Order: sequence, then C-alpha cells, then structure tokens
Amino acid sequence: MQWIETIINEQRSYIESRLQPALYQLSCLCAENWQNRTDLDQSVRQFLNRNQGHRCRLVYAVDLQGKQYSSNISAEHEDSSRVGRDLSLRPYLKALNADGLPDFSLSKVYIDKVTHQPCITALHVVQFRGNTLGYIAADFDLKQLPLKNFGNAPTQWRQIKGDPSIRSTLFQQTKTYSEMDKHLDEVMDVIGSLVTSQGIFHVKIHFSSSRATLWPKSDPFRYRLHVLDEIISPEVCLVYPKVNYPDDAIVNPNTVQNVLGLFKLLRNADDTLYLRSASLNIMNGFVGLNFSCDGSHYLQAEEFLQKDTSFWFGS
Repeated sequence: MQWIETIINEQRSYIESRLQPALYQLSCLCAENWQNRTDLDQSVRQFLNRNQGHRCRLVYAVDLQGKQYSSNISAEHEDSSRVGRDLSLRPYLKALNADGLPDFSLSKVYIDKVTHQPCITALHVVQFRGNTLGYIAADFDLKQLPLKNFGNAPTQWRQIKGDPSIRSTLFQQTKTYSEMDKHLDEVMDVIGSLVTSQGIFHVKIHFSSSRATLWPKSDPFRYRLHVLDEIISPEVCLVYPKVNYPDDAIVNPNTVQNVLGLFKLLRNADDTLYLRSASLNIMNGFVGLNFSCDGSHYLQAEEFLQKDTSFWFGS
C-alpha cells in the first residue's frame, strides 16, 4: 500500500534527523583514533557513556572491505572477539562492493538474531583529511528510538482474497443455517441498542458460529465475547451501562441500524455465496465483510450502504 510506504519513508527521515548529528560527532572521534584500535575502542565507549540519551545498543567500526575493525562496544561492555569478522554480506553493507556508502545511511528494519527484536543500523563514513578510512555502525533496538505518529490509515475500500481451497469448492457447498440465523431479528435489535445506546464502538458478528464480539468504548483494550444465548437476549443490555453516543463517531446512530439491516440481507440473499461474518466500527467508519468464498472487504459504512445485493452477488 502506498500510504504505508509514505509513512515508512517519513519515519525513516525523522529517525535520520535524530541520529545523524550524533553519528557525525562519533565519526570525527573515530577518525582521530582510527590507527590505534585500543584508542578507537576507548573513544567510542566514552562517547556512548556521554550520550546515553540515544540508547544505542551496540557500536562497531567497519573497514573499507566490510570487515569489523573495532570491538563490539556498548555502554556496559566491549567484545574484541568480533574483530576481523566479515560483515560485507549484511544488507546495509552490500553497497561497499559497489561505489561505497553515502556519508550517512540507515538500514531497513530487520530482526536481530540474538535479541529477536526489530532493529535498525545507522552507518556514518569515517574520513580523515579527505580520505575515507571506513565506517562507524550503530545498532538500535527499534523500541528504543523516538517514532512519530504520522496520522491515521486511509479509508478507501480494500478487498482481500482468502483461502484458495475454499474458493475452488465454493459451488460444491450450501449454507448450513446456524442457530443465530433463526434469531437474526432479535440479534440485530440487541446489537443495535448496544452500539447506539450502551457504549459499544466496535462489533463483529459471527453468523456461522452464532457469536458476537463487542468492544466497549470505556474499556477498548478488552473485547467481550457473547455466545448465542447471551446475544439474543435483551437481558444482555443490563451488562452495559447506558452512555451517550460518542460525538466523535463517524457513523451516526441511524446509519448503524441501516448497516445491521444490510448485514442481515447479505446473510440471507443466497445459499452459496453468503455472509459468514461482519463487523462495524463507528469510530473509524469501517464495515468489514467476510463471505463464504473466504473473500473479505473493508469499506466505509456510507459506501457500503450504497451497494445493493446485486452488486455483491450479481443479478
């Protein structure tokens, strides 16, 4: 998705702006002590101790052939056993085999083989009197870096194909009516009340397995699971306190009822191609649909309501 690539690029630019000044200072220290590895290691360690706010996990120097030139150095320890190992095949050093790296570069995010955490490596060229001596590399755990919020995800329609084996046998199957299908009117009435009057901002209805999952706005990190006997009974409304409909909801209360009505229509329209589950989130306005062919759709509620059954199933 283009929006993901855009955010990744913006995030990388932000990280570079935060790391490049410090890596430049470190590269200058390394240039002064490059010829003596003991002095080089000491200068790197002292720099890390003075700049712990950057929370760098590991620093090491690399020569022009892609071999490690210094010890592995962190604020806590240093490991000289790594000196001389070949790093040239690491993705962020492959450019050394061509025309060299730019003054500063940032690797793609990768999973560290030791910590099993997302990491990123920053590299800065080390130069002395116009001559390139090598590079200084700094590894960072991604969770330790300052990341910005670049806004919300876009709201355009997304269609996602599911299991090919299910699609290939679609016309060999017929819908088995669930217990929920016998009580759809009651289920939709109860869910409509919970969403419009009792603080549920996200609901997913599993028609085929006769259950529903609900997310209350007052406790959004914990969803509630209700089986059929619970969700068809108006008594379940006593579980959730009455609250005002959220002012910042994208979907208005009348639209909620219309969306639930169309869910019911799509569930009953055809015995081969039918709705297996559906969700509604009133805060971001998204409707989610999963059909018997295992195809899924995510679109805005208003756009969803503009489509009749012939759009989904043909004439």
